[in-house]
Order: sequence, then structure tokens, then C-alpha cells
Amino acid sequence: MEHILMKHSFGSDNHSGVHPRILEAIGRENRGFRVAYGDEDYTQKVLSSLENMLGGNCKAIFVFNGTGANIVSIAPFVKHYESVICPSSAHIIVDECGGPARYTGCEFFTVDCPDGKITAEQLRAQMPYEGSSDKDWHHAPKRILSISQPTELGTIYTPDEIKELASIMHSHSGFLHMDGSRISNAAASLGMDIKEFTNYCGVDVLSFGGTKNGLLVGEAVVVFYGPNQNPRNKEIAMNELEYYRKQTTQLYSKNRFIAAQFEEYLKDNLYLEMASHSNAMAQYLSKRLEEIPQIRISKKTESNAVFAILPKALCDKLLEKFYFYIWDESTYEVRWMCSFATRKEDIDEFISAIKTYLQ
Repeated sequence: MEHILMKHSFGSDNHSGVHPRILEAIGRENRGFRVAYGDEDYTQKVLSSLENMLGGNCKAIFVFNGTGANIVSIAPFVKHYESVICPSSAHIIVDECGGPARYTGCEFFTVDCPDGKITAEQLRAQMPYEGSSDKDWHHAPKRILSISQPTELGTIYTPDEIKELASIMHSHSGFLHMDGSRISNAAASLGMDIKEFTNYCGVDVLSFGGTKNGLLVGEAVVVFYGPNQNPRNKEIAMNELEYYRKQTTQLYSKNRFIAAQFEEYLKDNLYLEMASHSNAMAQYLSKRLEEIPQIRISKKTESNAVFAILPKALCDKLLEKFYFYIWDESTYEVRWMCSFATRKEDIDEFISAIKTYLQ
């Protein structure tokens, strides 16, 4: 398919435009002068609002994009001779061009997780046996676990699952990172405030996403340092975090324009409204697909992603008109993503085309 302006795309929620309210917020801020790099009251006020929303006892900073957010989140918590654990489907290992590994200098250990979620049993198997020493000079200590919420397969960790993973890492003086590029979709799916399954469950550092959910540019990195976290976190948050942001080229001089977006994003729960809509559209698509016996839903639809296996001939035909990605070419498993801009009419048109092609 030509890379042209599309009527609709199921390829990624990144393919959608920017929510009108976000564009208006940028426009309102586009006047007068402010000190650069976020070193002014307005940006600090917005960051403070985000920190309060996430339960306090934390420090938030703005960065450009998701890969940068993950690098800035992970790098302060590991030394170059330590290592990172993550599911084999994790964005940091599959889709970030080796950026996290290069900037941290760390070894990455992957765990095969069919539903995208690493279990407590799998994590324990990766860690030193109870009672043994973490100090083994022949092996890179496994210092931080990175999970995605939702996962790359659209599934959702429960708060209890997150709490147990955090507890295991903390028992080994380690840390839990959450890649929350679609964190708002997780909140909508769980029906919970974000703080309830991050801060209160022992997550040490969060990549808080926005661009997959209607922002133009900008994400946040949040380090938590309350009673549920590793005691080292406050020192990292206050004295190290911002140096890593600068060194990894994630410090935006006109920080106020990211702040303007986040101010509007958090106002009246706009972030949750958009995520709830994209989740609902995924549920609607999943339900409509049940009408078609030749298509099998292959993963639980728990956020704004629908995974399905379909005949190769049908897949090839659909790709002539609609944009989406083949997730697994060996089985013709595809991923269809919904966004805040997806409409029922778009899904109905898609389902109608499938039924026509199958006649």
C-alpha cells in the first residue's frame, strides 16, 4: 500500500492525528516568552499536577518520545555490568533499534511469554536461588525487570500480578520498570486510577505515554520513591534522572509545549476518555469479527489491540485497501489497532469488505 494520507488505518494508534483539544492547547501557549528547558513555573506546575495524580512521592520529567522515555527510565537504575529482564515481545527489545541496550551498556535477558505477560514463576526462575548470593562475578546481575502495560500483545497485568513482580525484584535489591506507552488504555481497561496499579503496587519507574493516545509529541518519565519502592529511588530521582535525560538528547528546550499538551490531557480526564473510546472500538471490532468463521481471534482483547489469524488470501486482499500489520507471517496472525479517532463506521466498512472478499 502506498504511504499516503489514509481515510483510516488499523496499523497503529500512532497513525491517528492529534486530538483537537491538544492542538488548541498548543496554540494557546504559543504566545509570549518563557524560560527554556522547563525551568519555569508553568511547566513545573503541570509536572506537579501529574505527580499528584500519580499519588505523590514521585518525580516526573518530560521527554520527546517512547524510546527516549524507556531509555531515560531504565538507564539510571542499572550499571553497565548489570542486566535487564523483559518479555521476548517487549518493545525495548524488538522495536527500539537496540537503543536501551546501547545507552545502558547492559545485557538483556528475554523470557518467552505467550500472552506478553511475564509470570512470577518465570521471574523467580531468572533470579538467584533464595539464600544464594547475588554476587556472581561471572554473570551480569539482573537488576531491573521491564514490563509493558498493556503488553505488546494487548493484554493487561492485574494489580496483584504487578505487586508480586515488584516484590520479587525488590527482594533482590532490584527495580521494576513499566513501559506505559498505552498506560491510559490500561487504566480504562482496569477501571482504576493509574496510581493504583503503578505507585501503590511498587513500580519504581514509569514511562508515561501520550503520543499513542492523541498527543502531538511528548511523554513523561516518573520515578516513584514512596514506601512501596526501592529505597534508592529518591536519590536517583532527585540527583541523577535529569542528567540522563540531557545526555540521551531527550531534554526539549521548548518544554512548555509538552507541558501544555499534558495540562489539557489530564484536564477533565481527557486521557481516559480517549483511551476508553479506543478500547471500546477494539471490543466492537472483536465482536464483529465473531460473525466471520474464517477468522479466529488469537489473543484476549483487553485494550485497544485486536489480534487475529486469517487466511493468507484474505489478508493479501485486505492489505490492498486497508493498512495493518502482519504480526506473525508463519501463521498470518495480524494486529489491528484502534485509536481515539476510530469510528464504528470505519469498523463496519472493514467488516463489510471482509465479508465481500469471502463471498
